[in-house]
Amino acid sequence: MDNSPNGFVAVPAATALQPGQMIRVAVGGLPVMIANVDGVFYALRDVCGHRNAPLSRGRLDGCQVECPLHFALFDVTTGRYLDGPLSADVPAYPIMVEAGTIYVKCEA
Repeated sequence: MDNSPNGFVAVPAATALQPGQMIRVAVGGLPVMIANVDGVFYALRDVCGHRNAPLSRGRLDGCQVECPLHFALFDVTTGRYLDGPLSADVPAYPIMVEAGTIYVKCEA
């Protein structure tokens, strides 16, 4: 993956995402879910706070992603926990699209 000058990391695999799709990628060793919501891209840590399930294997409905194990709901735009069994917010990461390439900036 290429690094941009601002600390963002290019994620070429996410460029092909269509609206309503998600993908799991590794950015700096961290599991990251990238989602395309109506042509706007968002990035979250790809780990549910309840049982560490990969959110990218869940269901994306608009701006909400549902955990595939226990059906907790999270806001894709912020990582905020919305509903379901005991859980916690998940980190959201800055994302930018430049010249058709998607970039993510992750802090551990």
